[in-house]
Parts: sequence; C-alpha cells; structure tokens
Amino acid sequence: MSLVDINVLIRTYLLTSCVLTDPLIALIGGAGDERMYQGRLPEDVTLPAVSFITRGGSADPNVPKYTIPSVQFDCWAEDVEGPPFVSGAITARKIYRALYDALAGLVSVPVTVDAVEYYIMKAREEVHGQDLMDEIPGYFRVISFYSITIRGI
Repeated sequence: MSLVDINVLIRTYLLTSCVLTDPLIALIGGAGDERMYQGRLPEDVTLPAVSFITRGGSADPNVPKYTIPSVQFDCWAEDVEGPPFVSGAITARKIYRALYDALAGLVSVPVTVDAVEYYIMKAREEVHGQDLMDEIPGYFRVISFYSITIRGI
C-alpha cells in the first residue's frame, strides 16, 4: 500500500461531501469558490475560511492498511463593519460547528485520491473547538483537533 497524501484526502472529502450534505461550504465561499487551505492562510485572504494541517498521528507496521493522522483545523472569521454587525467570533464558531457536523459519524466513507479509493473509517475529535482571538485585530478563529482513521487497499 502506498501512503495517501492525507491533506489531499481530507480536502477532497470535505469539498465533495459537504457540498451535498451540510452548510460548511456555503459558510466559506460557496461551491467552486471554497476558501479551504492546507497550511497557512494566503496573505490578504478573504474570510471566513478554514485552514488545516496534519500535525502528527500514528501508523501500525503490523496493520499497514491503516494510518491515523492527527489534524488541526482552524476556522477563521473577522468582524464585519456596518449594519448588521456580525461578530467574527460567532461566525468562526458557526464554521466550526459545520465542520464538526461534516466529520461526525463517519463510517467507512470512500474517498478517491489519484484514482485510488481510500476509506475514512472514522473521525474522532481529540480537542473540542477552542475560541481564539488572533494577533490581527478583528480576526477570530476556532481551533480543533481530530484523529482521522484512514484505510487503504
């Protein structure tokens, strides 16, 4: 089994399944204009957005079909001026809840990456969403961590 690019798999799953099943994509730009980034946010990015990074995880050499990455998700928003005022903290929390819904209850969900089918066996939240105020005034984010079990062929 070759090791899947976990970041591509996660992005593929979220951008394909969420378009059909929950409001995450609508909150971060809409289908075809999703603001979902692997790694750091681009400079001068339009918010709201989601960024994520694989921060570690584990694999068992005795069971090579499975890999279990730990992934950090950052749900970003900013305060919007003018009526009606929308709190960036509230918007970041809405994005986090939509992400939570997109990952909750997964059982053996197929995801194709580079013409190879993999399965997300489950996603378990390791750390519940934490509200953070960024160093940039008016930017807010909710950070959470997930352990995602992936099975190859």
